[in-house]
Amino acid sequence: MDTAVRDAAGGSRAAARAVNRELILFYWDIGRGIVGKQKALGWGESVIEQLANDLQAAFPGGMGFSARNLRNMKQFFAAYSMPEFWQQAVAKLPCGSIWPQVVAKLKPDGLPQGLDEIPWGHHILLLNKVPVPAARLYYLCATARFGWSRNVLLNQIKAQAYERAVAEKKTHNFELALPEHLAEQADEMLRSRYNLEFLGIGRAMKERELEDRLIERLQQFILELGYGFCFVGRQHRLVLGSKEYFVDLLFYHRFLKALVAFDLKVGAFEPEFAGKMDFYLNLLNEKERAPDDRPSIGIILCAEKDDVEVEFALKSKTNPIGVAEYRLQPKLPAEFKGKLPSAKQLMDAVREALPAREKS
Repeated sequence: MDTAVRDAAGGSRAAARAVNRELILFYWDIGRGIVGKQKALGWGESVIEQLANDLQAAFPGGMGFSARNLRNMKQFFAAYSMPEFWQQAVAKLPCGSIWPQVVAKLKPDGLPQGLDEIPWGHHILLLNKVPVPAARLYYLCATARFGWSRNVLLNQIKAQAYERAVAEKKTHNFELALPEHLAEQADEMLRSRYNLEFLGIGRAMKERELEDRLIERLQQFILELGYGFCFVGRQHRLVLGSKEYFVDLLFYHRFLKALVAFDLKVGAFEPEFAGKMDFYLNLLNEKERAPDDRPSIGIILCAEKDDVEVEFALKSKTNPIGVAEYRLQPKLPAEFKGKLPSAKQLMDAVREALPAREKS
């Protein structure tokens, strides 16, 4: 029964991909036709309104033939039919992908390989919100590889995933501890810095308090981690002989097919943190890892790190470990100090504005 269900689900996904491919190719051809006619016959923008009416009359009840969507088709073709777009984008792409191969195989007016894997709504979102070629290609690559929904893609754009991937140096030993293809995926999963401003913490805290706040706002934390993380538990118990050990936060990554352990540190990175995480990963691989799971991955989340120190600390570790910083509520910029009212001043002003009967 399970096999039948899996086969049915796999067949449904294959059918959905086939339908999407045909739809994207159809829209590409319409966009190409509009661009070609406008160039050859001098059509203006107003002709799109007439074309939309004609198509709706020819295909009554058909969807996708609004003037707005026809303009989207034109923009889609115009954006991706130029080799210059792909060459500029690939030159600055921060991760490996199939796209460099695509550029080498581009044909005039032909739909580039890979674009038909991505739903139309995702294309419109990227065309409207991501003008930079390399950034758009980065999100196309990630969407195709990880199967991001439109909401996940929007959150990744708002979180500036591309800018962070380009600007921030990641520290880990994935290339030493994992096969090349898996190391690349793990690198994409890890961020150099995690933005925890949503916790509303702007002061020193204990590690358990940080953990409590993350659990309270688990949904936002998972969005910050990226797509594919499934929460397993906090203070996850591991037993060795007569002793117990506890992993601060444990996740399972659907696409890596691996357990991902987080160790939270409120201070700067210390080399002994790597040894502790290596030990936890040995226990997870021995006692929790399923037969078809890949090696467990550890992430040490700390307030700050020295990249050279991290490199030496991880050099001898056989398990894949990454070290990342977190950022809490930023302090008031120096140029604003003394220019904005304090919390007490604001409260006093509110009280002064209240009628006398409400002050008592």
